[in-house]
Amino acid sequence: MSKRIIQIDLNRVEGDLDFQLEIENGKVVDARCIGSMYRGFEQIMIGRKPKDSLVITPRICGICGTAQLNAAVLALEQLGGIPVPPAAIRIRNLCLMAETVQSDLRQSFLFFTADFCHPKYAGRAFYQQARSAFLPFQGSIYRDALEHSRHTVEIVALFGGQWPHSSYMLPGGVTTPADNRHIIDCLSILNKLTRWFEQRVIGIDLDAWLALASAEEFFNWLDAHPDSTVGLLTTMSRAIGLHNVGFGTPHMLSYGSYDDPADAGALPSQRKRLFRSGFLNGDTGGIEAFEQAGITEHVRYSWFQPYQGGRHPFKGQTIPDYQPHSDRYTWCKAPRYQDKVVQTGPLADALIDGEALICSLYQAEGGNAWLRQFARLRRTARLLRQMRETLHELAARPNDPHMIPPDRQDIPDGEGFGLVTAARGALGHWLQVTDGVVSRYQVVTPTAWNASPKDSEGRHGHWESSLLGLTVDNPDDPVEIGHIIRSHDPCLVCTVHVLDTGKRITLWP
Repeated sequence: MSKRIIQIDLNRVEGDLDFQLEIENGKVVDARCIGSMYRGFEQIMIGRKPKDSLVITPRICGICGTAQLNAAVLALEQLGGIPVPPAAIRIRNLCLMAETVQSDLRQSFLFFTADFCHPKYAGRAFYQQARSAFLPFQGSIYRDALEHSRHTVEIVALFGGQWPHSSYMLPGGVTTPADNRHIIDCLSILNKLTRWFEQRVIGIDLDAWLALASAEEFFNWLDAHPDSTVGLLTTMSRAIGLHNVGFGTPHMLSYGSYDDPADAGALPSQRKRLFRSGFLNGDTGGIEAFEQAGITEHVRYSWFQPYQGGRHPFKGQTIPDYQPHSDRYTWCKAPRYQDKVVQTGPLADALIDGEALICSLYQAEGGNAWLRQFARLRRTARLLRQMRETLHELAARPNDPHMIPPDRQDIPDGEGFGLVTAARGALGHWLQVTDGVVSRYQVVTPTAWNASPKDSEGRHGHWESSLLGLTVDNPDDPVEIGHIIRSHDPCLVCTVHVLDTGKRITLWP
């Protein structure tokens, strides 16, 4: 019997991510996901004015700053009962969609597909085609994705003045209206991106692609479009078995995506979403209504001051307590929903929203690593269409207000929360205000849900469980680990709130 512990540096991710794996007879028998950097934005907010969150929290992450800003402003509006004009909701949605599309393109074609160029696959039929398309800084799709994703976030800059780390969303609206110049510029960017996506990524018209509604229709499309980028990604993924690995927990969570402008009069927590929220219970297969009160965070295996069991974010604390010689191993907490380990992200969002093609593929093969990645590109197509519709709605109502009067923007003492769907899934901010200043601030990121350590009951987090039982051909170069973890689009910079001993392996390249 052969047993070995390896320490992996996972590169091509946002932030610092390590894995410690125990391998026995070539299979992973234990896994520890290690967020190795402490940041502490929750402490930074304590004692500050509530609106300071609109400047500080977008800097939690250089990729999803718009999502962080959106969650922060929703928490303030929930606390203050502050209304928002429909036009402001449309502008917020448009910018958040643009940021998500940018992230999805970069994750897919700069981070995920690069692994198909690994020397391990040199003997595969797809290898030269993979290098031609996806080799970092040289492949045609790699360069195209870098260029088009760069222009996509110009949409955010048009309204926010900059990207990343914008602060243009304020309680009651946004700072800049959607005038004709903004709409024309946004449509120009969107048209170029959509043409490229149709011609190079999916190989057909966007509406025809979105009309695919079953696994059978998809595989018929694949037979006809094997040289499209999605076709190539799918063929490569399935050739190496990514549709048979990386399942993890069967429980899925989505906060829903994009507030419905038609429901602008409701508080954020009660507002309808364009894409539905919910909890897919993996035990029953049914989708249940989501209730934020069901969220808890555990710290039993995290480097934080300990407390018993799990706590809701309104009762949580983030007090660092580094214990390198204990069984604690990460700066990431362990969020749970209804005491269950869950996963979040584009696959969970699509299943809970009832997206027909993803649901059909899920029923056929389950929530595997390939489907998780495919769901991300499916979402890109849906968002390109939704962005166009949003711009047309803004153009049809040129005189709608984008901000309520300042005298209706006061933030009282109390508590509020803001929930959005970021590129990687469910993102939430919870704050409490006492005597005019923030007395508690808690952020639960998508990667915290997916990359969580074991909880108080000893249950592995989703990423950890998705690796258990995995066969690793070469423990000194475990490319299989990279495929599975990158299918989740890891973002540790906004999750962990320096550590190293022993041998480390850096995944290629």
